[in-house]
Parts: sequence; C-alpha cells; structure tokens
Amino acid sequence: MRRPVLCLLASAFALSTCGDTSAPEPAAKQTEASPTEPAVHAHADWAGKWVGPKGLFVDVTPTAPGQYKLEMMYDLDTTGTYEGTDSPGGIAFALKGEAKLLRAAKGEEIGLKWLDGKQDCLMVEDGVGFCRD
Repeated sequence: MRRPVLCLLASAFALSTCGDTSAPEPAAKQTEASPTEPAVHAHADWAGKWVGPKGLFVDVTPTAPGQYKLEMMYDLDTTGTYEGTDSPGGIAFALKGEAKLLRAAKGEEIGLKWLDGKQDCLMVEDGVGFCRD
C-alpha cells in the first residue's frame, strides 16, 4: 500500500517542478523602462506658472507624451500659445518662426536684476526668463 502513495507523491512533486512558461515575469522586470522608450514628460516638474518682470510669464502644461503647451507673454508685445516638445536640455518651441529652447536657469543667468538671487527659473534667452519663488 505504501508504494502507490509514494508513486502518487512522486508524480505530484514532478508536476509541481515543471516550469510554467506562461507565468508572468516578476514585478521588477515588468516595471523596468526600456532604454529606447522616452520618458512621458522629461520636464513634467516644470508644469505650472512661472513669472518674470513687468507681468511676463510662461505657463507650462504637459499634453501628449513629450509634448507641452506653453502659454507665454514673451515680451510686452508678444503673447501667445506655443507647442513645445521634449528636447535635450529643455523644451523646444518656435516663436515667430525662430527655434527657441526653454531651459532651466538661475536668476543671475537670465540677466535681469529683478530675478537675481532666484534659484528656480526657466529662460529662453538672455533677458527673457521666468522664476518661481
């Protein structure tokens, strides 16, 4: 009588040690990002309103992956909404047909006395920048 029980246990053990190739991968492997897949928004932490002197501002809104809407008062005569894209070093956009890059900066880099001492800023070019307090 022992022999059938032992055979049954041995069969059950043999079946349980067979790998199931349809089993899901461990969670760590499922959540790893592929090196070829871009981040959803490289500059998501820039979302929101940034202010400059004399009422100038940029309001950054992430849209589709790697895309942004930039509502901006660039200078006292230029206000508009621009489509931006993730780019090395910042958010690329076009202003009056000219390629621009919104990038991180410190107040001193922008060249406007009003922004000196500020640490959390974005700039387009010398003299055009916006900060958060």
